[in-house]
Amino acid sequence: MSEQDITVGQLLLAEYQTVKDEQKARIGFRDNLLYVTLAVVAAVIAAAAQAEQPAMLLALPPVCVVLGWTYLVNDEKITAIGHYVRDQLGPRLARHAAAADDAFPTFGWEAYHRGDTRRRSRKTIQAVIDLTAFCGVPLAALVVFWADGKSGALLLALSVIEALAVAGLGAQVLLYARAPRQARTAA
Repeated sequence: MSEQDITVGQLLLAEYQTVKDEQKARIGFRDNLLYVTLAVVAAVIAAAAQAEQPAMLLALPPVCVVLGWTYLVNDEKITAIGHYVRDQLGPRLARHAAAADDAFPTFGWEAYHRGDTRRRSRKTIQAVIDLTAFCGVPLAALVVFWADGKSGALLLALSVIEALAVAGLGAQVLLYARAPRQARTAA
């Protein structure tokens, strides 16, 4: 074996760097989705108010559902990467490390930061923020639309379908916020 041969440890470290880069990119993208949602909400509300057309508010539910679902999927992948590093990659690297022992956990930060005593309250607050941004705002827009009472049957039917989609997204937000991830085995 020559010095240029790649070791299993080097491959695992390269994989770690790759998944952490993906996680970092997904975190930035996910977090920006909240800002995009706020900008879209402000633009639609301003346009509807200026035009005095409550029917324009029907644009909010589909946009918020798409952005909310994209946010949720990215958040799940961020969490999955953390689980993978903690449960699969770290232990595999530790087995291949020359001085691996239990006193020196591999990628300790991956588990350490999860032990914060306020983690549960932060996750609850984040779920409330997610529900408000992606579900509460579009539902409020639908209520304003319904209160106007000047819509035709087609727009009313569309608004009911949108309300169901928003409710479905809300249920998914709650499921993802509450459900612990099942441990996965290495393939």
